Amino acid sequence: MAETEQENQTDIVAFHLLGFAGLGDLQVLLFCLFLLIYLVTMVGNILIILLVATDPQLHTPMYFFLGNLSCLETCYSSNILPMMLANLLYGGWTTVSVTGCMVQYYFFGLLAASECCLLAAMSYDRYIAICKPLHYTTLMNDTVCFQLVGGSWISGLVLMTIVLYLMQQLKFCGPSEINHFFCDLNPMLKAACSDTQLIELVTILLSAMCILPPLFLTLASYIFIISTIMRIPSISGRKKAFSTCSSHLMVVSIFYGSIMIVYMLPKTDRLREINKVLSLFYTILTP
Repeated sequence: MAETEQENQTDIVAFHLLGFAGLGDLQVLLFCLFLLIYLVTMVGNILIILLVATDPQLHTPMYFFLGNLSCLETCYSSNILPMMLANLLYGGWTTVSVTGCMVQYYFFGLLAASECCLLAAMSYDRYIAICKPLHYTTLMNDTVCFQLVGGSWISGLVLMTIVLYLMQQLKFCGPSEINHFFCDLNPMLKAACSDTQLIELVTILLSAMCILPPLFLTLASYIFIISTIMRIPSISGRKKAFSTCSSHLMVVSIFYGSIMIVYMLPKTDRLREINKVLSLFYTILTP
């Protein structure tokens, strides 16, 4: 009987993103706010990339990682914000094909997974610079830097290729409405009429593999960094050392904290209601 019902269901060809529909005049305010954020994000990150590429004094490991992070964030924001802005401008109900939704989620996941690894590489760089300054040039040579950045991108590529393969096995037959501002996995799975247990389990495992090791590496790095900074005798020396990693620590806290709640905690009704708000932190605020 279940198989007969599934056969009688019609596969949907497009999703309707509800975004922030139903907020009335507040949508105009949100459009202006997110447009400003998008412009600042794009201009700021592109300027960082240009400065790092053209200024020989910035050809150091720290700025090499920062330039790659800015490149990643530029792609990250451009993958999500234009669709969100269009949704706000036209009052919600942006229509995206099922294939288009999968493509957007694929690039979102690829960039998010790469950022997890890249943020950990940046924390390792700060650990070597502050805790082992005499060995910095040896331990953080060009080869190591390229390997860390390349490994970050390859990790994201491999993980999301697995998820995309599993997503292509699913059939979507409704409802076609996605209560989100971009094509995220969990809202898409609610529209699937085939079994989603395998992809849900694989996604949780891959999320844990992608988030937890970089998070533990970052935490360990900062424990050693803070311990070393506190032993610096001069106050100005402590401030200078901490200033090189304070902004990174803030981004790491927001990014890892929000993305762990959305993708690793059990999908309760209460969490589903706030996931859209939490998604703003790692998709818009951190870039």
